[in-house]
Amino acid sequence: MKIVVMGGSGLIGSRVVTLLKEAGHEALAASPRSGVNAVTGEGLSDAFAGADVVVDVTNAPSWEPQAVLDFFSTSERNLATAEKAAGVRHHVALSIVGCDRTPENAYFVAKVAQEKLIEASGVPYSIVRATQFMEFIGGIADFSMVDGTVRLGDGLFQPIAADDVAGFLAQIACGSPLNGMTDIAGPDRAPFADIVGRYLKSVGDTRPVVTDSEARYYGGRVEEQSLVPLGDARIGRVSLEQWLAQAKKA
Repeated sequence: MKIVVMGGSGLIGSRVVTLLKEAGHEALAASPRSGVNAVTGEGLSDAFAGADVVVDVTNAPSWEPQAVLDFFSTSERNLATAEKAAGVRHHVALSIVGCDRTPENAYFVAKVAQEKLIEASGVPYSIVRATQFMEFIGGIADFSMVDGTVRLGDGLFQPIAADDVAGFLAQIACGSPLNGMTDIAGPDRAPFADIVGRYLKSVGDTRPVVTDSEARYYGGRVEEQSLVPLGDARIGRVSLEQWLAQAKKA
């Protein structure tokens, strides 16, 4: 099959492209740097010619509320138009577990808008909602720091390794459209502060980590189950302990 990966040069997209090629598919890594731009529409018709599947793992360059909403809304409309014109049979999109449960988080709101456009597009689809990536734990700690202390909400956290995210996306891209959503998550679930604290300790970061019920996660309040799957989910193979060990070696 020919499978176009939008955002194919990024953290997840590059891994998806590699896996698809290893499986014998024609995988095209599409991004603005290769002349394919979902927001402007540039290069979409050429990239999608003969494509069976499009995997969208693009990310907004700005998380300002209006900018991120415009990015995902505009790009999804452009992708759907180009996919229908090219006869694409399956649209796979990466989204976020719990994005519909944190309405104060502008990024999550934009992802919900994207999901609704996908559902209404008329193109067969699969929406893959992932928990936060293990690769982002350090950035989350930095963003959550106040006066030298990392302050995190009292919700649960179940991060997933980028390799597992890519594996699930590649697997779903090669299958029949779900015409619905599926959740993916890592194998370890624990309070937010516990997991971030383990990460910081493993990299020799001595910043204190505390649980603060008033702390916000990128602008949104985190309740106990805001960021974890509520029902069935596909669980990754890489544990937090394994990922931390690999990260130390890198």
